[in-house]
This record gives sequence, C-alpha cells and structure tokens, in this order.
Amino acid sequence: MAQNFFITILLFLCSATVGITFGQMPDGALKPSYVTGEVASVDSAKMIITGKSGNVEVLLTAKTVFKRVSPENPNLQAATAAALSDIGVGDRVTLSALHSADGKSMSARSVYLMTKADISQRNSKEAEEWRTRGITGRVTIVNPQTSQVTVEMRTLMGSSTIVLTPKNNAKYLRYAQDSVRFDEAKASSLDEIKQGDMLRALGDKSADGATFAAEQVVTGAFQTLAGTVKTIDAEKNEVVIKDLQTNKDVTIILGGASVLKRFPPEMAERMASFQMGGGGARPPGEGGTQARPITPGGQPAPGGQGQQPGQGRGGFGSGRGGNIDDMLERFPNITVADLKVGDMIAVSSTKGGSADRIKAIKLLVGVEPFLRMAQATSGRGRGQGVQGGFSIPGLDGIGFP
Repeated sequence: MAQNFFITILLFLCSATVGITFGQMPDGALKPSYVTGEVASVDSAKMIITGKSGNVEVLLTAKTVFKRVSPENPNLQAATAAALSDIGVGDRVTLSALHSADGKSMSARSVYLMTKADISQRNSKEAEEWRTRGITGRVTIVNPQTSQVTVEMRTLMGSSTIVLTPKNNAKYLRYAQDSVRFDEAKASSLDEIKQGDMLRALGDKSADGATFAAEQVVTGAFQTLAGTVKTIDAEKNEVVIKDLQTNKDVTIILGGASVLKRFPPEMAERMASFQMGGGGARPPGEGGTQARPITPGGQPAPGGQGQQPGQGRGGFGSGRGGNIDDMLERFPNITVADLKVGDMIAVSSTKGGSADRIKAIKLLVGVEPFLRMAQATSGRGRGQGVQGGFSIPGLDGIGFP
C-alpha cells in the first residue's frame, strides 16, 4: 500500500507555512527548523526521526507541546492535544525545533503526530473506496475536444470499454519515472494522457456501466519485455537477459520497490492455452516492446471499432470475476536469489530511458507458456524470439492509491 496521500498534504502545509527545512542554521536570532518523518525511537529525553535525508535526533523538554493530527483532516489548526506517551515507533510526525546556540543539537518546541494505527485505518478506507468506486484499464482513445477518455478494462471474466468524463475540478496525476506509487505521482493534465497509457480513476460509474464520471485520474506509460536470464548479480540486484524481441542483452535493475512474483505453472499453462484457443496473439507489426493489452479471452485490445461500450468478451472460463492485478498479488513472492540462469522472465518498466538498462517495476517468472504461445502464433519456434507482441496477465497493471 502506498503511503497515505494526506500525509503528503500535511508535510506540504508545514513546509509552505514556514518556508524553511531542517538543516538550515539560524541567522542571528534562533529560528525554528521543521523535521518530518517516521519515528525510529522515542523516550522521555529524545526522539529519532527517519526522513528522506536519514536519521535526525531531536531533544524533548518539559516545554515541548504534543498535538495529534487526524489523517481524515490533516490540518494543523484542527490538531488536538496529545502526550509523549501517545507516540510510538512507526508513527509519522512533523515537528518544529530550535537549534542550540552552538548548532550541535536541537530541541523540539512542538510535535504534530499521526499514529500508525490512524494512518492504517485511513489507508484501508482509501483502498476500499478505490476498489468500490475506481476503474483500472488502458487508454484506447483520448478526445481533447470533449475531454473524454475511452478506457479498456479487463477482469478475469473478460474485457469491456468505458468512456471517462472528468467532473468539474477533477484532479489529474501522472506516475513518476520507474514508479507506480500513488504518493510519488506528479500533478498532470488531460493533455499528458496518451493512447496506450495505463489509467486508474476514482469516481462514479453509470448504471449501465458505459460511462464514468471521474474525480481523480492517475496515468502512466509503461512497457514490457521478456527474455532468458543470462547472468544474475544478487549483490547488485541486477539480472541480464537476452531480449526475445531484439536478441540483445538488457540489464534489469531490481530496486526496493520492484515486485517479483512467480506465476504458478498450472495456471500459466491454462491461461496461455485459453489465449491460444481464443486466437489471442496480436498480428505481426503491432509490436515493439510496448505492453499492449490482450483480453483474458485472448483478443487484441479494441481499436475503437466493433465493440460497444460496456460489451464484454470471453474470460478464462472460471465462472468468476476479479481483477487481474489482485490475482497477481496472491502469487508467491520471490527474490533475485530465486532466479536461475536460463529462466524465462518478463518485466514491466516505465517507457523511455536507456534501451539496454531498465529499472523493473514488476518481474514475473514462470511465463514461458505465454511466450511459447506468442512464438507459435508468430511462426517461430522455441528460442527463436517473439515477432510482434505478447501478453502476460497482470504484468502491465499499476498500483492503486
């Protein structure tokens, strides 16, 4: 789960109000500095805060004032009285502190607290709202004249399209480079949304499921590639693969936020067979490494013809609905150490940047059935690469707030 979005607002309000940050030394008279971060340790005498720049130690005195801020209303003026005993490891705090005359220490004047429990509760509510009032899919059409966006949505039951119209004052965000974290997304606009983008939106769906009135829209441009593992450097968290589409070596960088999963063998075989049976490979010439959607029934993503809004296509035949990204979350987690030379893997990353060195957002092992299907339908045999494109369910999905 991404860090609670309202925490970011709180931190912004604090920094905007005072216009200074921690580390700024007083000029003349003592002036307060502001520290934000997570509580690493706390006792009656001091508190250690972990922020973006590392750990900061702040002394506590009898004059330190403690306030509690609710994630539901992250306004410092709405803060209520609290006590040192209310603060625990893992809580989020913003505090003002004064440097000593020699600049070697700092003492807290006021501490504004968001407890870990309050944040968790608010995150759960937000996640539930996005599940019940949100949509996820790939952008197929952007109409600047009407400000409408057509989105293809996929579930385990099939695929459908919906036309998104922004509400007044709708908020647009764009995922940052190499990230699907909601709290790292940047302010954006309709003009930045392009065909092929992945999209999540929060709002209200019409009764017939054909249209969606959006309050928030989050988009990003992603790509996928697949290949055979050639070398593994567990210490550097790097893997070199031979790209099946270009036959060139590509270095995959696995950061702390990268998701590594193993596709269960039986499920991969069954889903790939269903794609094959549904005529699911895209024709040659559509490809490159862009992660285009293929519906669970194996059909290419709609190009704006032959499908009415809300009309679904066949699914995996399981008789159940469900989100493909939710399915991926239940797959076993793995580490770089679990990979082996010769493994077939698929990786998603942000579009752009170096073609021979990418940072993985998601990495899936156990995808060979899907790649065999793509090779077969493109007329190539095992080990001969993939012509056109391929689709691996769950790989090109994006995180929700």
